Amino acid sequence: MIIDKKTQKYDRQLRLWQASGQTALETAKVCLINGTATGCEILKDLVLPGIGSFTVVDGKIVEGSDVGNTFFLVSDSIGTNRAQAVTEFLQELNEDAKGFHFSEDPVALIENQPEYFLQFSIVITTDLPEKPLLKLADTLWNAKIPLVIVRTIGFIGYFRIVLPEHTVVETHPENVIDLRLDVPFPALEQYVNTFNFETLDSMDHAHVPYVVILLKYLKQWKQDHDGKLPSTSAERNEFKQLVQSGRRNVDEENFDEALASVWKACAATKVPHHVEEIFKNSSCDSITIESSNFWIIARAVRDFVSNEGLGLLPLAGNVPDMKADTSNYVAMQNIYRQKAKEDISAVRTRVHDILNSIGRPAEFISDDEIDSFCKHASFIQVIRYRSLQEEYITEPKKLDIGRWLQDPQANIVHYVLIRAMDRFYESHNRYPDAATYFLEDDAEEVSEEAKNEFNTLKTYVDNLLREWEITNYPEHLDNHIHEICRAGSSELANIASLLGGMVSQEVIKLVTKQYIPMNNTVIFDGVRSTSSSYIL
Repeated sequence: MIIDKKTQKYDRQLRLWQASGQTALETAKVCLINGTATGCEILKDLVLPGIGSFTVVDGKIVEGSDVGNTFFLVSDSIGTNRAQAVTEFLQELNEDAKGFHFSEDPVALIENQPEYFLQFSIVITTDLPEKPLLKLADTLWNAKIPLVIVRTIGFIGYFRIVLPEHTVVETHPENVIDLRLDVPFPALEQYVNTFNFETLDSMDHAHVPYVVILLKYLKQWKQDHDGKLPSTSAERNEFKQLVQSGRRNVDEENFDEALASVWKACAATKVPHHVEEIFKNSSCDSITIESSNFWIIARAVRDFVSNEGLGLLPLAGNVPDMKADTSNYVAMQNIYRQKAKEDISAVRTRVHDILNSIGRPAEFISDDEIDSFCKHASFIQVIRYRSLQEEYITEPKKLDIGRWLQDPQANIVHYVLIRAMDRFYESHNRYPDAATYFLEDDAEEVSEEAKNEFNTLKTYVDNLLREWEITNYPEHLDNHIHEICRAGSSELANIASLLGGMVSQEVIKLVTKQYIPMNNTVIFDGVRSTSSSYIL
């Protein structure tokens, strides 16, 4: 078997997100605002797996401090444009990823030409002040383009995902097996009825698939219990004894598998609650030409459940490994696969009817996309994020920050300080000055400059807490204010690298629409090596 160079190059990640995920990655256009150390680390972890293209927007000139905290600048870069310099080094990592740079002040660009950012699949910001950040967030929110906000300050890392809605089909659950043991479909029942346990020899009896064993004894149980499944612990134990009674010797592994799977047989197959909520969503009700593929297929599946599915989702069609002879296992596998194909065919017909009703051709949604949705229908997810406008301006009081702050170990304190630092920047056009905290070894007290920085930042902290109607000032907050002043706006290479890995992973989830991304804020404390997620 000959494997092409591309498959060889990306073999490991193809095992994670398959060809569909790789295609989505290779067609994505990523924009990074500010080529900071953290920004470069994020792009590094996107360029290596083969992101389609990236553009660095940065109007700053490289300084010595930039060279000191990132691996993507060298001493010869000093005095050159930072966007161009980091782009050239990042481009060397992977020829498949196309790198571009725009040597423009991103704050001015956001103010004067925000539509520039609408060309990208996703935008990542680092070290962007609050005012332009809010404007950019609004622009991308209205265009439904994901925005990832990233900050590193000393040992503290923070990132926030901003997007109206993110839908996921391939969430990659550990198990997509759906055997329908409590409600076997006709073809499966017919297959089970072909087994006569009494006439089987010992070899064949020891190789009856455990699915057949459970269905045989469930049928017997239902006949004796008014068609009901074992529901209580006592009834399940009684059912186990019934299954055990059919065993001929202790070496029959298929009966061990059956007994271990009794809980599956006793669990009612139904549409999961979170999927029902998706079906009730207005986006599933009102399908228009603007509707995404996700909602069109979701509507088709919902209609399938109400009709052909008899209240159940399309069958996934997967059968787990089990102790069975080859012929019986393959026969049972084919029965499940055939049922899954029939269900998919019914859903596909409904998708085509919906597309026709909104003036779209049938091929607008591929068969592979429909197949994947049906296979993963029990695990689909819809994440709705809060906008930055809601978090910062219209509804900040709805947050639980006051309660979270009472825990001295909670990382939410760093969020408060980052917000206060942004207020500081808006007034002073700079962040707190770390230089005032570097005193002589024999100094007994901090300098007056340091006290002023501390008091000024604390004023902004107090103002924020007052706006959020938090009256109980946490005692531990002052220590953190000192630390954030001491850090200034510095980036540490190790924290930048760690955040780069964390953020790039979330970006890949958003771009490929596989796995479940964070909702919505993550804060990392490098001093205590702890991370926390918050819905802000």
